[in-house]
Amino acid sequence: MRYADLAAGLVNAPLESATDLESYLATRPWLQRKLEERDLSPLRRLRRELRPVFAASDAGDETAVVSLVNELLGKYPVRPHIAGRDSDSWHLHVAERGSSVAALVTAEAVMGLAMLVVDFGPCRLGVCSSDKCERVFVDTSPNSSRRYCSDRCSSRANVAAYRARRKAESSV
Repeated sequence: MRYADLAAGLVNAPLESATDLESYLATRPWLQRKLEERDLSPLRRLRRELRPVFAASDAGDETAVVSLVNELLGKYPVRPHIAGRDSDSWHLHVAERGSSVAALVTAEAVMGLAMLVVDFGPCRLGVCSSDKCERVFVDTSPNSSRRYCSDRCSSRANVAAYRARRKAESSV
């Protein structure tokens, strides 16, 4: 699910500047070295195209998720290849072949969402349930019950709910 996580990270990244794009790729220094200013605009566009997939999944609209991912696969064809050393390590990678950072990240994000939909179902993506947050996430919980993008948002919501209950109890 690594590529699906990269898609969520891209949707959550600010991408206001090349520095933001470098931060998004912080764990991938080999891509940071290849970054060009022209990579920013297509990734901003992709980020806008990915958000509806997460929103449809969060709403439980399987048909919309599949349709949106298929549209992305048509718009951004993916060239995967199998990589690894042995039967315990075989996995799919996106063929790089000298493409731009934007093209590679786009292919990874689209392939990641497609693989997630096929392997785990179309409703494993979400939008944070916190009123003050719009971040997205990949739900890897065993029973598909994740509602928040992070422990921080979950804790905030739980504390707010607790305080609301206490206030209601004290006013009775």
